[in-house]
Amino acid sequence: MANTITARCDIMLFGALGDLAQRKLFPAFYQLERGGLIADGSRILALARRELDTAGLRKLLLERLEQSIKPEEFDRSVAEAFLQRVEYQILEFHDKEGFGVLNGWRDEQNSQLIVYLASPPSIYGVIARNLHSASCCTEKTRVVVEKPVGHDLESSRVINDELAEVYNENQLFRIDHYLGKETVQNLIALRFANNLFASQWDQNHISHVEITVAESVGIEGRWGYFDRAGQIRDMVQNHLLQLLCLIAMDPPSDLSADSLRDEKVKVLKALRTITPDMMETCVVRGQYTAGTSVGKPVPGYLEEEGANRRSQTETFVALKVEIDNWRWSGVPFYIRTGKRLPEKLSQIIIHFKPAPHYIFDPDQKHLANNKLIIRLQPDEGMALKILTKDQGLHKGMRLRQGPLELTFSETFEIGRIPDAYERLLWEIMKGNQYLFVRRDEVEHAWRWVDRIIQNWSDGGDPPKRYAAGTWGPVAAIAMITRDGRSWYEDA
Repeated sequence: MANTITARCDIMLFGALGDLAQRKLFPAFYQLERGGLIADGSRILALARRELDTAGLRKLLLERLEQSIKPEEFDRSVAEAFLQRVEYQILEFHDKEGFGVLNGWRDEQNSQLIVYLASPPSIYGVIARNLHSASCCTEKTRVVVEKPVGHDLESSRVINDELAEVYNENQLFRIDHYLGKETVQNLIALRFANNLFASQWDQNHISHVEITVAESVGIEGRWGYFDRAGQIRDMVQNHLLQLLCLIAMDPPSDLSADSLRDEKVKVLKALRTITPDMMETCVVRGQYTAGTSVGKPVPGYLEEEGANRRSQTETFVALKVEIDNWRWSGVPFYIRTGKRLPEKLSQIIIHFKPAPHYIFDPDQKHLANNKLIIRLQPDEGMALKILTKDQGLHKGMRLRQGPLELTFSETFEIGRIPDAYERLLWEIMKGNQYLFVRRDEVEHAWRWVDRIIQNWSDGGDPPKRYAAGTWGPVAAIAMITRDGRSWYEDA
């Protein structure tokens, strides 16, 4: 981040005692404070329903920060200075009259107002209308909402319509935290600042693309939410389609928010609809059973605490996605995401086509295609797999595949890579929307995902089982093997 301080901000944080705020937002604010990136006079009003006061909240937050932040990064004096910015206000979000108290807090109107809705999307509209009735917001107010917005196209439209009654589109910052990751942003630099890749980034040079977002954990006590959403709503519509867009989009005319988002929308509109007759070959959904994770036995999804034993919610999804445009015609994108997989891993593999004529050892021909590996987590960075001659007189012209590797934390000698929420909060305070999602992006993504969900519902087939600690159902391997390929870790 550039070491410049934003203008003074007042931040109203709705849902300040929830998991998101406690686990992600307050630690991110602390790190911005530690970096000297919050302007003097900036304040945070924490809003929730619990009986608490400012002193009690500050005490609670100090304990949480000390627990969640690495010891080498925790400075008690910085934490205490940051918490002086934080005040608490009890507020029932449905109580229209209660919102009048917020104007008293905003006694000086010369600072930028940011409203962060870390609340269920179902009450975004209620909060927006109550803020409007209390005259708390102006056309310059920035409003932050979390994705996924809704659980399908229809519900997302209802929520977005409610927000649009009060706010203009240029006021809304829809967060997808994956877009705040350093490596995800580096996709833009990699593709459009390096002609080495930009000139090769199409169906003439790339055979296929893999996107994997794997989690080793299970539900972690979120059964109620997850069973309503499932992996396709929670991860595919929300995160993986954004990654796919950044990989597949055409060069924007500049780095402005709308130029970038216009190109992403073009990709979403070009996604080939997955029809019922394509489901068997292009879609796999799974649900984990009991197995072993990180060397320990773990229960199956239907055996988790609070589980509905008849649930058919998917915990794993693998898709073969085609983009019907000139750049990507004939290039499949294989995407998969799941819980209780062998490791926590997010990566993108770009498989380049081999040279048109191969002259080396026929037994090594399977090595002949280069791969670009983009790691989002862990160890953010990139590696380009290239072929060189194996060393030694007796090796002849035997080939060896090795990486040209760039690990961000080592190469740039930075003490730490900023968390995604730090970047996103910083951009919100500066008023930059380029890392945030526009309404038409949300709707096109839901339209495509809804068709798959409807096909599942019409077909009635249950999710395929896979043991915890494995890479998902065997059908996911069959899906890519059918095309003469394999997932990267199986190659």
